Amino acid sequence: MGPWRCLLLLPLLAASLRAQQQQFMEYVERRLTLLEERISQWHDQSSRYSTELRDFKNQVLGMLETAEKEREAMRSEAESAAVRVDRLEREVDYLETQNPAPPCVEVDETLMEKQVATAKQRKNEKYTKLTDCSDTIASIRAMKILKRFGSTSGLWTKDATGNSEKIYVFDGTANDTVYVFPRMREFTLFSATRKAARIKLPYPWVGTGHLVYDGHLYYIRQQGPFQVIKFSLANKTVVDSSVFPAEEQIPVFGLSPFTYIELAADEEGLWAIYATKEDEKNICLAKLDPTSLDIEQMWDTPCPRENAEGAFVVCGALHVVYNTRLPSRSRVQCVFDVSGTLAPEDASLVYFPKRYGSHSSMKYSPRERQIYAWDDGYQIIYRMEMKKKLEV
Repeated sequence: MGPWRCLLLLPLLAASLRAQQQQFMEYVERRLTLLEERISQWHDQSSRYSTELRDFKNQVLGMLETAEKEREAMRSEAESAAVRVDRLEREVDYLETQNPAPPCVEVDETLMEKQVATAKQRKNEKYTKLTDCSDTIASIRAMKILKRFGSTSGLWTKDATGNSEKIYVFDGTANDTVYVFPRMREFTLFSATRKAARIKLPYPWVGTGHLVYDGHLYYIRQQGPFQVIKFSLANKTVVDSSVFPAEEQIPVFGLSPFTYIELAADEEGLWAIYATKEDEKNICLAKLDPTSLDIEQMWDTPCPRENAEGAFVVCGALHVVYNTRLPSRSRVQCVFDVSGTLAPEDASLVYFPKRYGSHSSMKYSPRERQIYAWDDGYQIIYRMEMKKKLEV
């Protein structure tokens, strides 16, 4: 190709390049325009999302502020309700102590005939009091909740005689180990048992009817016939034992099916509270010789087993504590005085403050005039106000 032909082609090539450049620029402009539109859309969406997020945040803050105000209002109402409930309970306590209790014992003609016949047979067996104690319970003067220890059911007590400050704890309704705390302080301050000595009994115990009396531990053996074991706390040995002479025994309290014999101590000495299949509706009482474990005298009481949760003896008078199947307010609703000094209808109506559930054990301390109770795992002391039977 000659030079003159190349010169002719140059304008054509230049025109072609200009056309391509124009197309490329148009393409780039279209892409940039599309990108700008997308950026604009993203900006609009981001702005809208920011606005919605800000509105949602303000809404949540408003709801939280409203919820906080409602929580404060509910807390104030709950505190006010607690004050009203406490005032109502005090008023109920007052009304219950002022109004007579409804009769709790159904008239059982067969039982009355049996009691009359028994009374005739025992006309020369009138109970002779060992002391001049003539006091009875007037009311619960004070209540002290010490702590929560162990199982829901159990027993804690002191020696009913002497001046020992040791605390004896039976945890549960079946075991073979008794915890001994040196004083009330150690039992109250420490939740664990590291401050307690342990006494491993030769035979396992059952129920919550045990007793510490005059340096000895009296408890009900778990296996075989119902046997009262007398265990020396000083020598850690079994001193004596006795099979309780009552055939076909049944749980003594309707609400405490794990206790068949309730051992109790008062100013008069040692007692056994029990029930038999022969008279399964009512509770029986026996006076025990603490030395030989012999039964000195027995009584058929008019106190029913149904809804009974515990019992104790004060100055020769059996006090049976009742509740309901769904735990409510415990109350002494049946009193049986073996000496006949205190008539059941003349006994004071005693209500225990409602707390947690129902009592699995209630041990009266004659030297302190107070009751050591176990209520749903809580250890409680009831201090009692006493007065003379003739003043009832």
